[in-house]
Amino acid sequence: MPSRIEDYALIGDCQTAALVGKDGSLDWLCFPRFDSPACFAALLGTRDNGRWQIGPAAEGYSVRRAYRDGTLVLDTTFTTDDGEVVLTDCMLPFGDGTEVLRVVEGKRGRVALRMDLVIRFDYGSIVPWVRSEPGGLLAIAGPDTLHLHTPVPLRGENLATVAEFSVAAGERVPFLLTWHPSHLPAPEGLGADEALRRTEAWWRDWSGRCHDDSEWREAVVRSLITLKALTYAPTGGIVAAATTSLPEHLGGVRNWDYRYCWLRDATFTLYSLLQAGYLDEAKAWREWLLRAVAGAPDALQIMYGLAGERRLTEFEVGWLSGYADSRPVRVGNAAHEQFQLDVYGELLDVMYQCCRAGLDDDEPAWRLQQAVLGFLEEAWRRPDEGIWEVRGPRRHFTHSKVMAWVAFDRATKAVKHFDKEGAGEKWRRLRDEVHAEVCARGFDPDVGAFVQSYGARALDASLLMIPLVGFLPPEDARVTGTVAAIERELMHDGFVARYPTAEGVDGLPPGEGAFLACTFWLADNYALMGRQDDARRTFERLLALRNDVGLLSEEYDPKAKRLLGNFPQAFSHVGLVNTARNLSHAGGPAHHRKES
Repeated sequence: MPSRIEDYALIGDCQTAALVGKDGSLDWLCFPRFDSPACFAALLGTRDNGRWQIGPAAEGYSVRRAYRDGTLVLDTTFTTDDGEVVLTDCMLPFGDGTEVLRVVEGKRGRVALRMDLVIRFDYGSIVPWVRSEPGGLLAIAGPDTLHLHTPVPLRGENLATVAEFSVAAGERVPFLLTWHPSHLPAPEGLGADEALRRTEAWWRDWSGRCHDDSEWREAVVRSLITLKALTYAPTGGIVAAATTSLPEHLGGVRNWDYRYCWLRDATFTLYSLLQAGYLDEAKAWREWLLRAVAGAPDALQIMYGLAGERRLTEFEVGWLSGYADSRPVRVGNAAHEQFQLDVYGELLDVMYQCCRAGLDDDEPAWRLQQAVLGFLEEAWRRPDEGIWEVRGPRRHFTHSKVMAWVAFDRATKAVKHFDKEGAGEKWRRLRDEVHAEVCARGFDPDVGAFVQSYGARALDASLLMIPLVGFLPPEDARVTGTVAAIERELMHDGFVARYPTAEGVDGLPPGEGAFLACTFWLADNYALMGRQDDARRTFERLLALRNDVGLLSEEYDPKAKRLLGNFPQAFSHVGLVNTARNLSHAGGPAHHRKES
C-alpha cells in the first residue's frame, strides 16, 4: 500500500515543488516547474516509476519530523537502536537551476543508511542514460539533465543508483540534485552548508513579514508559507496544488490535474495575502490575472497555465496505475474548456477589492472589466457547468447566478466609490434583475433553502457563499434556512460535502470525501451569524485535520479518517487563513466582503 497522503511534507523553490514521505522517500517532483512533464518521480505510491529515498538501512526505526520555524526546510529525525540522524530536505529558492538539497547529520551513535535513486522522466516512461562523474552522477534523457553531487560512493543496481553508508554523531553528508536543460551547461552551485543557510534565511525573511496576531498564528503562517511555495515566482500565478490525480475517492475516477491556476481562487487568495501584509505577492497575483484573461470576454477561461497558457489539453497516462490504484492518471484538465459563469464575478470582485485595498488600478484594467460586463449582460442568462466543473449537462446553477450578481454589484460600486466611467445605472438594473431571479428561482420554499440549480431540490455547499459575498445578510431567514439544510443533509461527522454525488448527478460515479473549503465557509457563516462557539468548534475541527507538519489536502474522508485529493491544496490553506481572520476580533474577509 502507498503511504497515506498525510504522510507527505512539501518542499519547494517557488517554481516547482517536491513531496517527501515520512520514510525519507521523495516521491513527486517535476523539473523545472509544477506542470512540467520532466517528472523525476511519477506519482505517489507508484515507486517502481521513480523515487529518491534516504533512510536507515535496517527496519525498526522511529520517525519524527518538523519544519524549521518560519521556513520550508524540513527536518526528519530517524532513531534506531544504534543512534539518531536527521535528514534535512529543502529546495533552493534562488539561483538559475532547480536544486534539491538533502543533508544527513549524525546526532548520536552511528547509523547505517541506504540511498535509492530511481530516475524516470515523462511521468515514469523514460529511463535516462546515467554515467558516473567525479563526485556523483549525470543522468540525461532528451531535454533534461540531472546532476547528483555527493561524497558518498554510488553504484548502479537494476536501472537505479544506490549507496550504502553510515553517519556518526557530528558528521554531515550532503546530496545535491540539480536539473538543467540538457543543451546548456550546469549552473554553478553553492556548497551544501551555504545553500542551506541561505535557504533558511530566505524563508525566515519572507515569513517574518507576516502581519498576523491571531491566536492561530502558527497555523496561519504555515499556510501562508505553503501558498508562497505554490506560487510560480516568474509570473505570480498560484497553482491549486502541487500534484495531479491524487483521488477524491480511493480507487475511483475523480482524479484531476491541479497544477494550474484557477480564477475563482482569485478573491480568496488576494484577501489572504493582503491581510497578512504581502502586497508584492498580491500585486503579482493580480497582474498575472490581468495578463491571463486579456482577450475576448467570451473566451475567458476558468483556469490557465502558470504563465497564462490557455491550451491545457487533458490526456490519460495509461502506464501508471495511480495512487492506491485510482485510475486514470490525468495530465491537463478538460475543465479549461467549460463555461463557468461564476468566474466573471470573481474577476470583477478581485479588481474591486484591489481598489479598496489601495492597489494601483490602471485604465486598461478597467477597460477589460467593461468588456467583461458587456459580455455578461447577456451571458448571465445562460446555463453553465458551475463551480464544481460537473461533466454533465449545463444547468442554471444558483451559485453561478449569485456570482453574476457580484459582477454587476462590484461594477456599480466601482462607478460610485472610485469615480469609474461606465454604465453604472445599467449595471445597477442588471444587478437587481439577477437578484430578483435568484430569489425567485433559486430558493425553494418547500426545502426552506436555496438549492443547487433552478428547479432542483438538491443542496450545494457553494450556496454558503451567499452571505459571504453580500448577496443577502447572514440573518436573512433564507440564509439561515440554507445553512440549517446544509447542516442537516451535507454535513457528516462535522465536515461538509460539496453536494450529493449520487449516481449520474454530475456525470461521474458516486463517492468523494468532504470538501475542506466548504467546511471553512460554514465556519465563516457561523461567524457572521454570531454563532461564535459553532464557528470556533468547526475551525478547530478543521485544524485538527492538518498533518504533523501543518498541511491540508483538498478533501477528507471522515469514515477512513484520512486526507484525500491533490496535496497540498491552496484553496484549503486559503480557507484556513481567511477563517482564522474572520474569527478574530478585527474581523476578516467575510465581514469585509459582505460589506462591499
